[in-house]
Amino acid sequence: MSTQTVEKIGVAGGKLATDKGSTTIADVVVQKVAGLAAREIRGVHALGGGATRALSALRDRIPGATASAGQGVSVEVGEKQAAVDLELVVEYGVPIADLAKSVRTNVITAIEQITGLEVVEVNINVNDVHIPSDAEGEEPETARVQ
Repeated sequence: MSTQTVEKIGVAGGKLATDKGSTTIADVVVQKVAGLAAREIRGVHALGGGATRALSALRDRIPGATASAGQGVSVEVGEKQAAVDLELVVEYGVPIADLAKSVRTNVITAIEQITGLEVVEVNINVNDVHIPSDAEGEEPETARVQ
């Protein structure tokens, strides 16, 4: 067996640049990983601001269109590090501080394991609370007077 250096793949600390070549990771890859990792946490209702969610609702009505995994996520990706900003809508009743901690941990772990980039920060902006009575498809309340 030869004494070659084996590069770690998909593990934080794995080298993206070696003497045999370099690996570049596009911003959209980190954006999608962060979005999917954030959605895995119970209590996250949606990602994105009001306008983003409205456009997503329109896209959902188009046959064959798919929702963007990176919706509500913006990233900065360097050669070795990444920074992430998330816009969340949380479920009513979920402790926001605990939710933010869980989301942050899951996003950091996913990005570092999948890409090998070091995550220097994950900023979370909670811009809305989803209340079950706000759910789509429910009948609006009838007016008191007619």
